[in-house]
Amino acid sequence: MILKIYNTPSRRVEEFTPIEPGGVRMYGCGPTVYTYAHIGNLRAYVCQDILRRALGFFGYRVTYVMNVTDVGHLTGDDDSGDDKMIVSAREKKKTVWEIAEHYTDAFFADVDKLNIARPDTVCKATDHIPEMIALVKRLEDQGFTYVAGGNVYFDISKFPRYGDFAGLKLDDLKAGARIEKDPNKRNPLDFVLWFTSSKFGEQAMMWDSPWGRGYPGWHLECSAMSMKYLGEQFDIHAGGIDHVPVHHTNEIAQSEAATGKKWVNYWFHNEFLVMADGKMSKSSGTFTTLSRLEAAGYDPLDYRYFLLGAHYRTQLQFSETALAGAQAGRRGLVDRISGIVRRAEHSQTAEAGDEAGAYLTAFTEHIANDLNTSRCLADLWALVKDEDVPPREALGCIERMDSILGLGLLEQARAADAADSDGTLSSDVEQLIRERNDARRRRDFARADSIRDELLGRGIQLEDGPEGTRWKKLS
Repeated sequence: MILKIYNTPSRRVEEFTPIEPGGVRMYGCGPTVYTYAHIGNLRAYVCQDILRRALGFFGYRVTYVMNVTDVGHLTGDDDSGDDKMIVSAREKKKTVWEIAEHYTDAFFADVDKLNIARPDTVCKATDHIPEMIALVKRLEDQGFTYVAGGNVYFDISKFPRYGDFAGLKLDDLKAGARIEKDPNKRNPLDFVLWFTSSKFGEQAMMWDSPWGRGYPGWHLECSAMSMKYLGEQFDIHAGGIDHVPVHHTNEIAQSEAATGKKWVNYWFHNEFLVMADGKMSKSSGTFTTLSRLEAAGYDPLDYRYFLLGAHYRTQLQFSETALAGAQAGRRGLVDRISGIVRRAEHSQTAEAGDEAGAYLTAFTEHIANDLNTSRCLADLWALVKDEDVPPREALGCIERMDSILGLGLLEQARAADAADSDGTLSSDVEQLIRERNDARRRRDFARADSIRDELLGRGIQLEDGPEGTRWKKLS
């Protein structure tokens, strides 16, 4: 079976063919570490994780590189506004280096909680200044740049294909452009490759360069670092859909101008996570973080399950009601798999045949068709509900499916089964009982009854009395 993924520049789903048979080189745009990642940001990394796992499922050896932007990202993607790192450092009364370290650590803590496999290489922008300077010099030598006001700019008029990737019409963009805040630009769509001290007098992160002491523009780092670790041509570049019109368009221009070659074969973009009132964003304050979800009683894997319920190329509206539904779904799935674990332990007959094969085939077809994770979840649920599938065979199939979904299902199911066998409750059941007690104190009896019924369906009966709530497991 052949994996097919949507390729942004062609606007269609294509069969995936790597440059080198058997190996895949993949780059993902990482975080700008000036504050905590919100859950909309994290959707991109879950989607990239699914793609990476799917490639492994189909037998490819994946080399995955991700950058960390710790310098040069302004509040406006068009080189306008303030440096996000400086603004954060000023607000928190820290150095920009302290800000970068703290929020880099926080980001990867979220990555681990969501069971996202860490990249093979994580490259920080500030560790690759020489590579960026070398790329600017290469572009300068070929006539793609100009210097104005002390800064080095990429001249898009020298790159005729500018905007083709995103389907942009330059005349429309110029006509609709807001008043440009940088008078040094010949064209409002030109972009900065290297800033000097003329941009920010208080910039703490600065390096010597042939054009003066300064620091790189945001778009430069991804080109320089991806080519260092993956070569001048590689297979997949991933990121959020918001990167298409500016960041990725500029990356392509500078990379292909420098090398004279097609840079990337497949572009993978996930859609926005939105709130009821629009896109989730830090600038508008309409966002929440993974730690806030945890404080509200959710496991980070509840959020991963929630994301898997929608296709990565569809906008997904977040609400606590939807997340609560995902939580109940994930817990129910773990509970059913715990039952299969118990049946497998007590099974006395040798298993033969391939009753689970049809479910795995359907699952594989759906993941091969542009990572249709919602259909994959449906295939998994159909498997765990089918009691005619021998338990050991079912567990083997579940393990294969979860190698892509990344929900840690067998580990959690076995832990829950072990807890059941020694007369204790699993942590998720204990959390449900606490939630029910809180609901009763708030006189939210509908929620309390809903939790009671859910636990009863999982074989746990609750009895309320003057000394509190007691539980017992039903045989």
